[in-house]
Amino acid sequence: MVAQTYSISELARELDITTRTIRFYEEQGMLAPTRRGQERIYTAKDRVVLKLILRGKRIGFSLAECKSLIELYDPQDNNRNQLNIMLGKIAERRLQLEQQLLDIQQMQLELDTAEERCRAALLEIPEAH
Repeated sequence: MVAQTYSISELARELDITTRTIRFYEEQGMLAPTRRGQERIYTAKDRVVLKLILRGKRIGFSLAECKSLIELYDPQDNNRNQLNIMLGKIAERRLQLEQQLLDIQQMQLELDTAEERCRAALLEIPEAH
């Protein structure tokens, strides 16, 4: 049985990212494709790693956090350690988002107050004829 492999353009197309993005993750040491001449050959594992990176970025993890989670990958332990650490990072991210939401709501209140004051000040200015 031959293992599934992918070219950089196939992965880019499938995951809706640029080939430059894939090369960037390679430069960061997160992917290590084999080479056939100048052509990069990616494995099914590389594909999974890319999907994990993209998912991590979507939920707000830094590249360093994504990298550390991927490095914890250990199928011998059913990825128990990786999953537990991921749950902790999810909880941290959720707290950060809740704080950001409170900050945004506070800013909206301050904008409302500033807007009301500006409108009131405009009403007090006599109109020029």
